[in-house]
Amino acid sequence: MRIVVVGAGLGGVTAAVGLHRLGHEVTLFERGAELREAGTGIVVMPNGLRALDALGLAEDVRGHVMHAARAGLRDWRGRPLLVTDAIQAQQEIGTPALIDRAELHRALRAPLPADLVRTATPVERLEPDPTGVSVISDGDPVARADAVIVADGIGSTLRGQLMPGHPGLRRTGRMDLRGMLPRPPGMGTDLLACQLVDRRSGAMFGLFPVGEARLYWFTDSALHGPPPGVDEARRQMLSLMADWHPLVTALIEATPPADIYVDPITCLAEPLPSFAAGRIALLGDAAHAMPPDLGQGAGQAFEDAAALTRHLTGAGPADVVQRLLRYDAERRPSANRMMRAASRQSRLTSRTGLTAWLRDASLRAVPSGLATRRLAALWHA
Repeated sequence: MRIVVVGAGLGGVTAAVGLHRLGHEVTLFERGAELREAGTGIVVMPNGLRALDALGLAEDVRGHVMHAARAGLRDWRGRPLLVTDAIQAQQEIGTPALIDRAELHRALRAPLPADLVRTATPVERLEPDPTGVSVISDGDPVARADAVIVADGIGSTLRGQLMPGHPGLRRTGRMDLRGMLPRPPGMGTDLLACQLVDRRSGAMFGLFPVGEARLYWFTDSALHGPPPGVDEARRQMLSLMADWHPLVTALIEATPPADIYVDPITCLAEPLPSFAAGRIALLGDAAHAMPPDLGQGAGQAFEDAAALTRHLTGAGPADVVQRLLRYDAERRPSANRMMRAASRQSRLTSRTGLTAWLRDASLRAVPSGLATRRLAALWHA
């Protein structure tokens, strides 16, 4: 069966590899001039690792599992708010991995033959008919497919064509600043795998180890107007977090601007009514773009890819529509629950004033065992 995958991000390459290994005739289209992934670190939660296991792609990623005795939320000075026993959660459910995004992309795309990839080919529209789908780039047909997987990311142009009544993306009013740097000698481990929140400003700082030698950090803060450039965003964060735990500003200052990324946080304004439209299915951020607060973006895309691969096993052209409906029935309820949970978490951590003070007091009252069980349940989602 001829299958086109549009978009060569993490989810797209994973789906392309899985479908290729089934014996389907796969073509992967990417608008960029080369297959690459830019950015910093990325957390792959245990559910995402299980999906990669199902596709035979987890071996390299599991070499980057995250070792941390404790995790949870702290206030801006580093004092515990909600403490979880990460070791217990890992024993019950599994261990998350934290890996360089570019390294992960290279590992996932490695099994895909180069002649199946067409770079510098932006897909501008899809033209379905009863027997297949024509793939259009620069006004001309470039492929004919029995099924098309749309994995063109959060800013998907094809999503709007497939779901013309959907409102699309919305900005959350938050800004994500993130960076990666060598781990300073002698640095303690108290803040690793933790997120710091500030009830005064609603800002957040997270810190995670990438192997033994590097650190990945991110901030989440209010955004007023268009997103600033890296230098200005860095300056703003250093000013906003001047009286936070001293490690926070030290790490931001030590990260070269070239290794820092700035993005306005966006998500779908509302869940999609379907992840499938005839012979076309949506995957990853194109299907369920959500706030990053639960670290589930990659994991959900990998679950999509594993589900698509499973439902298209042994399928022929006549089976596509029914098989993609089964994919939608499996993945949409789960992914939409995660979208709602990520939005709730975003609202929880960005509160300010009295409601934030009450939040902090409530979090301190949660026993570690209960917090750990909730964490394990999330990883199992």
